[in-house]
Amino acid sequence: MTTDDLSGMGPLVARLGRAGQRLRHADRARPWVLDTAVVVLVFLLFCLPDLLHAVGVTGGDGDGDGPRRFRLAFTRLPVLGMLALQAGLVVPLLWRRRAPAVAFGAVTAVFVLQWALGAALRADVALFVALYSLALHGPLRQLPWACAVMAGALGLVAARVSAVVSVWDALFFLLSTATAALALGLMIRIRRAQLAGLRDRAARLEIERDQRGRLAVAAERTRVAREMHDIVGHNLSVIITLADAGAYATAAAPERGKEALHLIGDTGRQALSELRRVLGVLREADGPRSAPELSPQPGLTDIDALCEGVRSAGLEVVYRTAGDVDALDSGVQLTVYRIVQEALTNTLKHAGAGARANLAVVVEDTRLTITVQDTGPAVPAGRPGTANEEGHGLVGMRERAALYGGHVTAGPAGPGWTVRATLDLAPQGGAG
Repeated sequence: MTTDDLSGMGPLVARLGRAGQRLRHADRARPWVLDTAVVVLVFLLFCLPDLLHAVGVTGGDGDGDGPRRFRLAFTRLPVLGMLALQAGLVVPLLWRRRAPAVAFGAVTAVFVLQWALGAALRADVALFVALYSLALHGPLRQLPWACAVMAGALGLVAARVSAVVSVWDALFFLLSTATAALALGLMIRIRRAQLAGLRDRAARLEIERDQRGRLAVAAERTRVAREMHDIVGHNLSVIITLADAGAYATAAAPERGKEALHLIGDTGRQALSELRRVLGVLREADGPRSAPELSPQPGLTDIDALCEGVRSAGLEVVYRTAGDVDALDSGVQLTVYRIVQEALTNTLKHAGAGARANLAVVVEDTRLTITVQDTGPAVPAGRPGTANEEGHGLVGMRERAALYGGHVTAGPAGPGWTVRATLDLAPQGGAG
């Protein structure tokens, strides 16, 4: 077969496939149509010739030794008896798919009765159709006893035709036909099971893909919410503190009030710039992004500016580092920055202006430790985590530390408060 022949078969195969699909849809909608069509086809091909021969339409004497030998070996049935046996063989095929075991049992019973009477009918092909249907549609546990019953019935046939054909030849032909019907039914059943498995696998993969997409969206939303909490919480705390200080200083020292307003403006613009960068990931890329959206995420070099902003709000901060902090990757630096930002925000919120905070970032081998310790407020007040309730800030810090196999502890230390975070810098503990 040439390449042109193969290419010419493509449209034909496609049309046959579409026709088969339409046939399957129609069969699912009206299954009785196909069952009735099978019964009518078996009647026309195998029952009608015997009936015509019985009423003498085909001339029925039959020339030659072969037909005479068969005519002498088998019982000649009246037309009504033949029609009754044919109906018993063919009609049960109407429920060969809904109740294959019942159909097979009914056909087998009529088949055995027919051969017990010594009659031979072409409608006996219904027994092989019933076996095929049982292998295709019935429970597999019923096949062993069905095969045993089939073998016994075919043995009876071989014994009845022994006067005409050798018993072994008859058994070979009959058992081969039964095996072919059984194998065809099992083959189609296995093929359908494989296709059903492939469809189920495709459906599960599609569901898993959608679930992964939803999980990714949820994780991204959580990340954005965490970033916004850190940005808004810190900057609003600074703005509120500056506004309160400016309100008190306006009457006594207007210059200090004006300075506080300038600091509030600078802090607000910085917060707005960071919010634009974070929220930019939620928008589709419609074109070139602006410079604030392309600015890098904050790192250790930005902690100095963070401390300056907190100092301008009245909180004294002493910041020191130890170890090779410059070698940290951007992900670790962002985590450190956000933890420090949250810890200083809590200190500013609860300890207030006039307090002192000691900030230390220490790198030792594969461990990074962040410590923020304050001297506490002039008047003792409750801190987060002291009353069986943790703010979102502590939860966010623990989530960030967990990305690098670390943990966060927070609690009172003398008159003040201490927050300590530990990150694991080993390669297996990193996060993108």
